[in-house]
Amino acid sequence: MAIKRLFSVFLFLAGISLAVPAAAATINIVGFGDSLMAGYQLAPGQSFPAKLEKALRERGHDVTIANAGVSGDTTSAGLARLDWSVPEGTGLVILELGANDMLRGLSPDRTRENLDRMIGALKTRGIVVMLIGMRAAPNLGEEYAAAFDAIYPSLAQKHGLVLYPFFLDGVAAHSELLLADGMHPNARGVERMVEKALPFVEEALSTAR
Repeated sequence: MAIKRLFSVFLFLAGISLAVPAAAATINIVGFGDSLMAGYQLAPGQSFPAKLEKALRERGHDVTIANAGVSGDTTSAGLARLDWSVPEGTGLVILELGANDMLRGLSPDRTRENLDRMIGALKTRGIVVMLIGMRAAPNLGEEYAAAFDAIYPSLAQKHGLVLYPFFLDGVAAHSELLLADGMHPNARGVERMVEKALPFVEEALSTAR
């Protein structure tokens, strides 16, 4: 009888343990981009990845965000360093590249090809990708702008990605949110970028889970 009671208790406890859901694992995110991601001329903790991690944690998301932004990076440079910049165990990559291609007047076809290859490589590794778009400067001409601006929505559609259309939305052309160079966000500008991008990141996180 004692053995039967012991066995019954074991089954009861086993049933409880099976009924309790496992704690959700931390999602490791990599912010992969150029100076806009790196936090050009900003103090530690003021970059987009740092402020985004703080905002997500305040909203109850168990995440860590590594800053893999490199100032001056083109999509070609990003492609070359992708494998070693995104470690194993990464669940989501926020991919933000192309602005330096545009500023240098590089071929939009090459930019598209490089981004496409990066997305494909990350998906092959089972990593969810969120794509952040950029827009061409008006002085590059309508033809160039049309070709460049189309890169991001077309790649998002091709790969089924969450797309945040314009990284500097609400910041570009607002001098109070930019550094003296008129191109990079200051700390207040980064806060605006995080605020606007947050719903898109949360959508991508739901896929990464």
